[in-house]
Amino acid sequence: MPDLPSVKLPPAVIALLLQLAALTLAAATLYSTGLALSPLAFATLCGVIAATLSHFAGLARWWLLIQLLFAPALVLMLAANIPPEFFLAAFLAMLAVYWSTYRSQVPLYLSSKKVWQALESQLPPEVAGRSFSFMDIGSGLGGVLLHLAAIRQDGRYYGVETAPLPWLASWLRIRLGGYRNCTVAWGSMWDCDLARFDVVFAYLSPVPMEQLWHKVRREMRPGTLFISNTFAVPEHPPQHMLTLDDLHRSTLYIWRL
Repeated sequence: MPDLPSVKLPPAVIALLLQLAALTLAAATLYSTGLALSPLAFATLCGVIAATLSHFAGLARWWLLIQLLFAPALVLMLAANIPPEFFLAAFLAMLAVYWSTYRSQVPLYLSSKKVWQALESQLPPEVAGRSFSFMDIGSGLGGVLLHLAAIRQDGRYYGVETAPLPWLASWLRIRLGGYRNCTVAWGSMWDCDLARFDVVFAYLSPVPMEQLWHKVRREMRPGTLFISNTFAVPEHPPQHMLTLDDLHRSTLYIWRL
């Protein structure tokens, strides 16, 4: 009998299923014991069960806190009698910022100014009459691109961003700032051809790094640079590392292809 392909659910879907399981278990416990709890106490019980199930399901640690607090926070918000329009506006704002985070598992991270400055030293040396190309994968609000485009005007700077609101913000900053050597596209990093870039920079999350490394090795030219902020590639040590004195003690992992 042939092996069936495994289906890996996104963590957000797993978390939701575990919340439903916790609700079922908590309700069954009260029914079987005859206990009567207040809505907040019942929600807290659901949170404890959901966090416990999430631990055994292997979800990341930060998911445990979300699972613990989700149901109690929901009860408190309902008790506060907040107008539903507020929740709709908050949902739409979160959707515009985080968009496909549930699927890509890449939240919005913003690089520090010290990271921007460290990247300056990794750009190709200035040569009269010659330009280079730089790609920021997951360019967010465009801070990296705008900084480098102002410092090294002999380069061409490109970014790609999946979330609509950060993409729009960076697009407006580029347009209004008059950066003629800079552009940002709304789309997926997996659709970008990395072959034409001399330097590729990424600040993503641990989840896509292995897959991104295969894409980098497949598409980037010999002698070009791949730089990852904070997140290394499993089992592929970089040639160089730069640890920066910023708030997050950021580390740049640098590979020359």
